[in-house]
Amino acid sequence: MEQYKISNLYNLEETIASELLAQAEFPWEVLPKISGFILELGSKLSKDKFTEVKENVWIANSAKVAPTACINGPAIIDEEAEVRHCAFIRGNAIVGKGAVVGNSTELKNVILFNKVQVPHYNYVGDSILGFKAHMGAGSITSNVKSDKTLVVVKNGEEKVETGLKKFGAMLGDNVEVGCNSVLNPGTVIGRNSNIYPTSMVRGCIPEGSIYKKQGEIAKKH
Repeated sequence: MEQYKISNLYNLEETIASELLAQAEFPWEVLPKISGFILELGSKLSKDKFTEVKENVWIANSAKVAPTACINGPAIIDEEAEVRHCAFIRGNAIVGKGAVVGNSTELKNVILFNKVQVPHYNYVGDSILGFKAHMGAGSITSNVKSDKTLVVVKNGEEKVETGLKKFGAMLGDNVEVGCNSVLNPGTVIGRNSNIYPTSMVRGCIPEGSIYKKQGEIAKKH
């Protein structure tokens, strides 16, 4: 599981949530702490750069938010981010600098690092997306198992009990997810990897990989 630790998935200089992530070994460990962290950090944000537009919703003055977007707190929308028409942010969400949350995209209990793009019809729940990660149109995270049991992260014969009922996906820096893909509960994708369109992904995908289908993963050259 070494390469799926926070230190090997993410550049913590590319998120306002670096202090939270630095306290944990694996990224899913911080999912229950996102809400509290936002509330604590929001009250400390510069009033010259951020406005609390409603209770526990802090939006950078340089961010672009469509009037049709719905943002529930606690949430932080960082500088130069763009929240487009009919985006739905349900709460417990950090949207990084220059990130894009697009048309009809729904977020819930997430950290989006800087420059993340979830621009078209995406659902991202109980997940963390690293610097410049991109989810193609219609790709989603599935964050609850069909049998409602607790999520286990699996990497070959290795297994880590998370103790979490809700856990979507952890995407490392520069991960590209193809259109209409489903990332099943407990998916962890190493940095600089690509997921083919219409994929159904589960388990751990090594960094620098091209995921074609279950059992067919190529190494990037």
